[in-house]
Amino acid sequence: MTGLRDRARRAVRAEVAGIGFGLFAEHGFDQVTADQIAAAAGMSRTSFFRYFPTKEDVVLGHLEEMGEELSAALAARPAGEGAWVALEQAFYDQFGETLEDPDRALRLAKMMQETPALRARHLEKQQKWQELLAPEVARRLRITDDPSDPRARAVTGAALACLDAANVAWMNSKGEKDMRDLIHQVMSTL
Repeated sequence: MTGLRDRARRAVRAEVAGIGFGLFAEHGFDQVTADQIAAAAGMSRTSFFRYFPTKEDVVLGHLEEMGEELSAALAARPAGEGAWVALEQAFYDQFGETLEDPDRALRLAKMMQETPALRARHLEKQQKWQELLAPEVARRLRITDDPSDPRARAVTGAALACLDAANVAWMNSKGEKDMRDLIHQVMSTL
């Protein structure tokens, strides 16, 4: 159960992220500073950095929570399901449904493609996803607890690359294509 303090922190983060996203959409990511976002949100620079370690986290901060949700979705798949199928189904659960705000999602995807700093931070976050997902993938591959065995990380990395390819295709279609179909298309190719 989430306490009042956690809910308040999430609400402030969401509000500041919305303000930042609006500034980025209007002026471009690289033209907006953390100080400008803090000022627009009515907070100090110090307070801003208590909520967001980097300016990139204003856009991508939600990815940590998404990684945890994705890990939980993967773990919840039926025990006998193979690793690749379980990953695909977990991706469906997390990313296959119609997005709440497809226009915002498209702007975000475009911003990420056009901004090297965001792409780099996204890759960092996905590395954390890989760390979260690999143990469950290893279990499904029946790999022992040998940290030098690269197979679970390889499978997880390939699946995340498929998810990225599906996302780029979805963005290029301007949100017209169904994300589930795209996920299936790229994952079935491998």
